[in-house]
Amino acid sequence: MTTDTPKAAIVTGASSGIGLAIADLLGEEGFGLTLAARRPEKLEAAADGLRAKGYAVETVAAPLQEEEAVKGVVAAHQERYGRLDVLVNNAGVGIGANVGEISTKHLDLQLGVNFRSMVLFYREAVGALREAAKERGSSLIVNTASITGKQGEPWLSVYAATKAAVVNWTESMQKELSTEGVKSTALCPGFVDTPMTDFVKESVAAEEMMTPRDIAESVRFLLRLSPVCCVPEIQFVRPGAML
Repeated sequence: MTTDTPKAAIVTGASSGIGLAIADLLGEEGFGLTLAARRPEKLEAAADGLRAKGYAVETVAAPLQEEEAVKGVVAAHQERYGRLDVLVNNAGVGIGANVGEISTKHLDLQLGVNFRSMVLFYREAVGALREAAKERGSSLIVNTASITGKQGEPWLSVYAATKAAVVNWTESMQKELSTEGVKSTALCPGFVDTPMTDFVKESVAAEEMMTPRDIAESVRFLLRLSPVCCVPEIQFVRPGAML
């Protein structure tokens, strides 16, 4: 059954960290939400927290690197809300390894979640995003990349390469879709205090890292822009950090 909301968004990788912070911000902005992530218990716990704030929340737990899972997320969202104004491709996984020790399983997982999933979401959601842009002047797609997508990194080489692909794909989609009002922005943060950065917190303290809310606030800024202003990429770095 369709819920009567004036605007609606899909957020992937929304059970914690940056994805949950963006979902919270979109709820504040009056969006009906569809949250998607792999682990159902963690996803429902995050959704319950957002529902307690009065937000409309749909959840779909699924392996987002799989085509049918992506189709299911978009279909469930459309059935609930009947429209799509914002798509946030935030689902991601990073698994470090030296080149001689990269496992095929971990290679395929990172390629699938970090890049393949995003392409599939674009394909399945672009029609609804075009309709929203026709109605409102613009719609928005936000893709969580990484500062590692701007420069190669040892040990995190596969992760960095997938995030470079996210940046490049975003540039391509900005050129392909923005004249129709469908904007694309890649977010490229450095270390953010999330579970994904636990591996480095012995050398970079959590309190010295950016917060998920720092990254989420950029989405509020993007929502405020006029239809004729596009921002293809935003980089987030700590004070004194070199790009």
